[in-house]
Amino acid sequence: METPVFSELDPPRDCDCPGCVTARRALPPPPGGHSLTPRAVAVTAATAAALAAGPAAPPALAASHAPQRPGVPAGDEPETPQGSKAPLHGPAGKPALPSVPAKAPATTRAEIIRRAKTWVAAKVPYSMTRYWSDGYRQDCSGFVSMAWGLPGNEWTGTLHQYGVRIGKDELQPGDILLFHNPADPQRGSHVVIFGGWTDYTRSFYIAYESTRPYARRQATPFAYWAHSDRYVAYRYKGLKTAGTPGGQGGTGGTAGGSGGGSAAIPFPGTAYFGPGANNPYVTELGRMLVARGAGRFYTSGPGPRWTEADRRATQAFQLAQGWTGAAADGLPGPRTWALLVSGQGRNVGAGTAGTAGPSGAPAARIPAFPGRGMFRPGAENQYVTQLGRQLVKKGFGAHYTTGPGPRWSEADRRNVEAFQRAQGWRGGAADGYPGPETWRRLFS
Repeated sequence: METPVFSELDPPRDCDCPGCVTARRALPPPPGGHSLTPRAVAVTAATAAALAAGPAAPPALAASHAPQRPGVPAGDEPETPQGSKAPLHGPAGKPALPSVPAKAPATTRAEIIRRAKTWVAAKVPYSMTRYWSDGYRQDCSGFVSMAWGLPGNEWTGTLHQYGVRIGKDELQPGDILLFHNPADPQRGSHVVIFGGWTDYTRSFYIAYESTRPYARRQATPFAYWAHSDRYVAYRYKGLKTAGTPGGQGGTGGTAGGSGGGSAAIPFPGTAYFGPGANNPYVTELGRMLVARGAGRFYTSGPGPRWTEADRRATQAFQLAQGWTGAAADGLPGPRTWALLVSGQGRNVGAGTAGTAGPSGAPAARIPAFPGRGMFRPGAENQYVTQLGRQLVKKGFGAHYTTGPGPRWSEADRRNVEAFQRAQGWRGGAADGYPGPETWRRLFS
């Protein structure tokens, strides 16, 4: 997904919108103490002129505006005042909920996103006081209350009670990013639903949110356009967690079954699997493989960190389907994942070794990806040498004049970039710095 392009316009310094009011309060005073804003100066000048001249004169307008909050795209940082805690359908609805939150109703990640999409599709207008036909208030916190299926309308000061705080690396669709501003909660706080990362850099994500003029789904910089460092990630307490990374049911059935509860989990993408991967989807993959007869490949686990056991177990399942060559490389793709989560296809038999390579020969072991930090300007280690030698072996050493050696150089970066472009990657995916997928393809 391409990063959206915006025009950056600085708002007037005397703008009275909630976002600007909040920003002015957060900005430090100018050097030498407090100073009057252009608007205050203009009004003062007009008042003085009126007193001196006698007849009333119209107040002067500010002639210019100083830059403010550079880097915030105009029209994408929403005005997000919000209403307070309220029952469904507002004051005229059911009696107000108790101050202690009720038990979080059970739901799934897929259901949270489905409900969020209904408001986006309907373009529900933003309002602090109006309530949509489903009973939820048409502001940011009412939107999340609706998507989470809460028994009433919460606000940013209470939503956290229905969630568990998590880190950035744990974010999955259906979680929220919450900024509660206790200094002025109704003019500065905001909350959005996390819909997934736009690419492997994890610098942009899909945000579902209620904001003016209506509910929207949009690629958004992490954590948000403004106050980014103050957003906190939360996971809904009521997620169904029968052993899946997304909390969406069980681990699938046996071969020939009609599908298990995990069928709602979409394939997360190839980047989540392979050397260096460490995430809940690896755990779920292992559990599904064990349920399909591949448990003998694991001496411990399955766990979130990708291992050779995961590769061999995956390959055994692929071979059991009659696949060969690149289709049985031990790395799950959409077809492999679909069979596992639906309980379809053949189980791993006792005689399936799971060691055959693409041409039937024993598979070469792919060295573990050491991490991105090993390949940066100033880095000097054995992995840079190992990478360079493999680039030369694969025919991508044209930029080396000497070496390769242990010190990271521009020649290394340009050779890696050439290899990445040969995979059909562009933009940030072909920046010349190896990640887990570059490493896997280079050494496979």
